[in-house]
Amino acid sequence: MLLRKRCRLLLCQLQVAMLMFGLLLVLVIVAILNPEAQSEDKLQDVQNYYEGGGHGFGWAGEDLAQERAEDSNHFKVELLSPLSSLREEGLIAIGMSGPERNFDKVPRKMYRIVKQLKRKNGEASPSPVLRSEHNPNGFDEEISKNIPFHRTIPDGRHPVCLQQNYGEKLPTASVIICFHNEAWSTLLRTVHSVLDNSPRTFLKEIILVDDLSHQEHLKSALSEYISRIGGVKLIRSNKRLGVIGGRMLGAARATGEVLIFMDSRCECHPGWLEPLLSRILHNRNRIVSPVIDTIDWKTFEYYHSSALRQGVFDWKLDFHWVPLPEHEEKVRQSPIIPFRSPVIPGYVVATDRHYFQNIGGFDTGMNFWGVETTELSIRVWLCGGSVEIVPCSRVGHVYQNHTMYNSVQNEALISSKVRTAELWMDSYKEIFYRNIGNTLLMSRIDESDINEHEQLRQRLGCKRFQWYLANVHPEINTSASTLGSSGQLYNAGVGLCMTHTFKERLFVTPVELSSCDEHGNQVFEYNNVNEIRFVSVPLCLTVRDEQISLENCTTSKPAASRLWHFSQTGSITHIPTGKCIEAMDSGASKLLHLNPCNDQRNQIWKLLPAVCQSS
Repeated sequence: MLLRKRCRLLLCQLQVAMLMFGLLLVLVIVAILNPEAQSEDKLQDVQNYYEGGGHGFGWAGEDLAQERAEDSNHFKVELLSPLSSLREEGLIAIGMSGPERNFDKVPRKMYRIVKQLKRKNGEASPSPVLRSEHNPNGFDEEISKNIPFHRTIPDGRHPVCLQQNYGEKLPTASVIICFHNEAWSTLLRTVHSVLDNSPRTFLKEIILVDDLSHQEHLKSALSEYISRIGGVKLIRSNKRLGVIGGRMLGAARATGEVLIFMDSRCECHPGWLEPLLSRILHNRNRIVSPVIDTIDWKTFEYYHSSALRQGVFDWKLDFHWVPLPEHEEKVRQSPIIPFRSPVIPGYVVATDRHYFQNIGGFDTGMNFWGVETTELSIRVWLCGGSVEIVPCSRVGHVYQNHTMYNSVQNEALISSKVRTAELWMDSYKEIFYRNIGNTLLMSRIDESDINEHEQLRQRLGCKRFQWYLANVHPEINTSASTLGSSGQLYNAGVGLCMTHTFKERLFVTPVELSSCDEHGNQVFEYNNVNEIRFVSVPLCLTVRDEQISLENCTTSKPAASRLWHFSQTGSITHIPTGKCIEAMDSGASKLLHLNPCNDQRNQIWKLLPAVCQSS
């Protein structure tokens, strides 16, 4: 009996030993076949950088992995209002500062701390798996890989910029970089460019938001790399958020006073940060952008923008760069003074964190990158803020070699434009619909979104889109000042529109000036026989005793006194006399007269496209 028990015991021990041996063998095979094997040479640049002392930040990252909570408790963080639905389950990992966070206070059901593996001296970090044959990012990755992370860019700033002293009381900044399957070289060159050219005093942190990348080089290799760089946090999402959602997630985690949203393929000039922070310090209701230079996608050569440009959009809500208008140039007393821009692109956008939260942040209802900054720019202008470009701040951007969108992308683009038009353009949205040409395919936004938007407009006291056209982006209407166009005739000098006041039993009616509205008594047409006609009834602009009036024009042949030339510069010249229409605002009298042409704004007119054709 005792012998049988011993045999059974030995048999059990043998089975356990064989099981352990099998497990050990599996582990050895996995270690041999590990696709992220450590390499001594791939990240030599990393080792040299660390040996040089890094950037002097006082903390490095630690990886945290999320355990799914069984209850609804969430770790308390400062969330922007549009992110109320973006809860902690949107995160699977976040690299954070050890000294600045007390992990003992984090609920244990929310996170577990994953300790970093200790490495022996001389043992290198895992190398990234880099793509070399196929370049879906729209630029030449092979050339990009051969460019160092710390390359020096020739200074393209105006010499006066180098003499500026911005002081030591600037706000701190959080730079938020969202990426999805970004190339290793461009992403890390962006990170190091920010670190290399930003004073430690003002750069609070860089927040990298991984929007569910699936490329191998953006997994453990990136985590390991970032963990050794002071001042950088890495947040990973477990679902696709898009650029807008990713930026909002980064904003919710940011601790700097100023948020700077940056694309993942940028390079910064020395001194790029301080001018942006200074501008926001003097007015927190601004959003600002640096001058955007071009990095060639094929050669990665850096090209400085020689002329100052502002961002605009057309009636299709497509973004364009245009030269700074003459009227903006005239008010600038120095070549380094920041200038207004109707919109700014999304490559680099800086804003006060609390102001950004107060105006609602990025519209997370947008689902195509690029339109969100157009919408934000319009919202800021209409709701009491301003949008500027700062010449002493320069950042280069790699423009993608993508000129066409697939059907899904195009649908998302149009949907985002429709949302912008519906929310902000009032009745002028009909011009947008006429221009995009496929109105019937568009679905209007939800009624709940419109209600929330109206509450926001009321809370912020936002103006109507008519004000934006008249005061911020009047150039959009220059193309409408041609034969066959109709709309409101707006005077740039007095800020009023031509108005027909209906008076019975008068054959000739004086034209007056009044506040621009959307009623039919301000809609005129510049027709193909050089008449300016009132659209509701057959009345045409004419001249009586040097005063501009309306007279009956039912005859087929236009009278010489009714012929006008509407120039591209905005002047309206009476063809028979060669004189120009001038707005006269002298208290109670707001009439139009014919005077010798000059360059004064009282003789500059814009034909605002009409959206209402009857009273």
